Amino acid sequence: MSNPEHNTRSHILATGRRLTAQQGYTGVGLSELLKEASVPKGSFYHYFASKEAYGCALLEDFIEEYRERLGNSLTHPTLDARSRLLAYFNDWHQKQISATPEDRCLVVRLSAEVADLSEGMSKILQQGVTAVVARLAETLEQGIAQGTIAPFDDPRTMAQTIYHLWLGASLVASLTHSDAPLKSAMQVTEALIRPG
Repeated sequence: MSNPEHNTRSHILATGRRLTAQQGYTGVGLSELLKEASVPKGSFYHYFASKEAYGCALLEDFIEEYRERLGNSLTHPTLDARSRLLAYFNDWHQKQISATPEDRCLVVRLSAEVADLSEGMSKILQQGVTAVVARLAETLEQGIAQGTIAPFDDPRTMAQTIYHLWLGASLVASLTHSDAPLKSAMQVTEALIRPG
């Protein structure tokens, strides 16, 4: 049996994610969110103490879903480690050029916007990024160990470098409305993660 409280909270977060993906966090007013979600103001404050608490919940929800998707991508049972990494970044590319804004990465969309706006939201984003980089570094280490990725000294630094490359490419792709920066990021990634 479904929990109506959980469903209402999830509905508010899903609606908020769609609006935030389109307009940014500060671009979505509380009244617009409530109207779009067909939820009264009292219900919103039943689940979230403030708009910032809601923003933190929105990011936590996204990061949890992203971790699951990342896990599915980077632990794919039929692909070697290098292929899994390249598949992950190919998926990133496809999501960033999706016609549906909520498919795109909220970390890319909100990093600059919330950095000075909310310490809580900024901390959640940083924890999410740290977890992603750790998973990428782990996959690089697996690839080196299995011989599918050519050895190099510091998988953690390489994972950070590649992740930052893709964040930057995604921002430029958004500015230019072109996926050329993402294609370049893939070429650089392939060159950095040479086959073993």
